Parts: sequence; C-alpha cells; structure tokens
Amino acid sequence: MSDWSRRRLLAAAGTAVATAGCTAFTEERPGDQADTGTPGGTTTDAGTERQGSGGVGAGGEPFARVYERTIGSVVTVRVYGSGVSGAGSGFLRGDGTVVTNQHVVEGADEIELAYSEGEWTTAEVLGTDAYSDLAALAPADRPDYATPLDLLSDDPPIGTRVMALGNPFQLEASASSGIVSGVDRTLSGPSDFPIPDAIQTDAAVNPGNSGGPLVNLDGRVVGVITAGGGENIGFAISAPLARRVVPALVETGRFRHAYLGVRLVTVTPTVADANDLGLEDPRGVLVAEVVDDAPAAGVLRGSPDSELVRGATVPVGGDVILSLDGTPTPTLEQLTAYIALETRPDDTVEVEVLRDGSRRTVDLTLGERPSPP
Repeated sequence: MSDWSRRRLLAAAGTAVATAGCTAFTEERPGDQADTGTPGGTTTDAGTERQGSGGVGAGGEPFARVYERTIGSVVTVRVYGSGVSGAGSGFLRGDGTVVTNQHVVEGADEIELAYSEGEWTTAEVLGTDAYSDLAALAPADRPDYATPLDLLSDDPPIGTRVMALGNPFQLEASASSGIVSGVDRTLSGPSDFPIPDAIQTDAAVNPGNSGGPLVNLDGRVVGVITAGGGENIGFAISAPLARRVVPALVETGRFRHAYLGVRLVTVTPTVADANDLGLEDPRGVLVAEVVDDAPAAGVLRGSPDSELVRGATVPVGGDVILSLDGTPTPTLEQLTAYIALETRPDDTVEVEVLRDGSRRTVDLTLGERPSPP
C-alpha cells in the first residue's frame, strides 16, 4: 500500500491520522473468533445478536434497532495479492455493488467478502478512485437479508448521533457509536490534492473499519469510514461525495475530477495583512501559484512574491477568490467542496476575484485532474 494510504494528515489542522483499513488477518471465518471486545474503545462484537437470541435486538435502544436494520448490509473485505494481505469493511448500495475504500483494495489480486451471518463470496473491482479513496466492487453473490443502504444527499448537522459499522481488529459485525463532530473537513490525498467535505466523528474507528458505513439513526449512510486518529477523532468520506463518485466507478471504472491547476491558501488575518487586502473580515482563498498550462493559466493570477509575517512565509500579490458561480468561498475547504460536488471537467465557472484592490469576475473552463502517481 502507498504511504499516503497508510497515513493521512488533516490538511487544515496538520493533525496526523492513520488509515483505518487493511489490518493484517489470520485465516478465520466469521463466528470463529471469540468476543474479546476492544480495550479502550466502545466497539462491540455484536454479530451473533442478529439471530434473535436477545441482547442487541431485544430492547428498545435506538442504536440496537439501527444495528438490526443495517448490519446485514455490511461486509468484511479481505484482500490477497503480491505482497498484500489485509482486511477492511464495506457495504451494499442500491445497485447491489459494494462500496469500500480505495486503500483497502489497492494492490489486490483476489478479494473475498464475508457477510454478517457467515456467508462468503468473491468480488471483483469495478473501479477505484484514489482522489476520493473510494472503490466499487461487484460481489459474486449476496444473501437475501443483505439489503442495500441509502446514502444521504446532504451533510448531516453537527451533533447527529451515528454508528460506525465494520470489523475492527477482525471483530466482524461490530458497532461503535458517537456523534458527527464536524463537517466539511479536508483530508490530504495523493499528489497534494485534498479530499474535501469529509465527516468527522467521535465514534470509535480502528484498523479494519475502513470502507464501512457511518450511519445515522435512520439507518442511512452519512459517510464511508476512511481514517481514525487519537483523541476520539475519526473521518469518513461524505455521502454526497460518494453519491457522485461511486456510480461513475460502477459504469466506467473511474471518476473524472474537475481541475483548476492552482495552489491555494485560505485568507487568514496574517495573509490579509501581508496582501493589504482591506477586507473588513478576512475571507476568501488566495491563489499562491498557477500551474503552467493548467486551466487557470492566463485566467487567474498567482502570487509572484512572498513576505515573512509573524514568523510565517506568506504568498503576496495573487488573486483572492471570493466566490464560484455566485457561491461564496470564504475558506479553502468550501472552495474545494464546491469544485468536487458541483462541477465537472469542461464546465465553465464564473470566478469572482479580488485583484489589485478591485473585484472582478472571470470565466474559467475547468479541466480534468491528472491521474494520481
């Protein structure tokens, strides 16, 4: 697996987080492993409780009801390849395909899926996308109880109660609970392209959870779990981004990301002071650099100089992007989310910029992001 898929950084905060997938495994099948629990977390191995023996499904707890409705749709994903063996999680979507993380299946020659009641089947990769860390698989078979899960079309409110489902540390059919701790987070991806619109949660996320669903109490997917870190912080690829990317992976094997060809910096008070922007409230995104021959070349202006301000080197002189197609872009996170969720290659967007103290609007035709290394 590549270095970027083993460890990610929260781009905005510089907080190190580790991917939660591709834990090493031993040759056991569902039901072989004792319920040992997970020290230091809220994860429980509840796989046998679906069978009506009491416990999880017997009471009126909302999390228990959600678990009963959704766990049959969650699978263990085991991968085998040259120098590769590991396990992650996945779940069924409406067309019968399985959604997981790209980093879970990266390098796999063979893939096996295990359902919550012990059935095994093989699967083929339909498509992967490193830029969103998503993959679509075609299972050879699925039991009747494994019904598809719906994905939300919008990000959930912060504070929404959620469950993380999957198989952390090979504890199949496990669940942990928490809330949505934040939305519109940015995770680093390959070649410095960020993964936008990520969901932050305090539900326990551990190795093996990657690719599993983060669901609300209606049993709908709010995100595809991708990474976990310390201090009760985990992350999921947002359902709106997955709703855009996965159908393309199923149909064509790839997703075409829109591309500006710029390096951007959120306008903070330090950046505003260095550039003498004269904004009452510092906001917007400064164009630090424009890539040669990129769609933005000749349309947007990069920063030709830099200054040392408060001990930090700050780009100076570039355009400040204020909105795209009339949608304000006060931060880098909001700009990248708009590009990812609302645009496609070859779209022409109206870019409102602050240049030399004056506001102006320029038209920019987006390109297609280069393939990842």
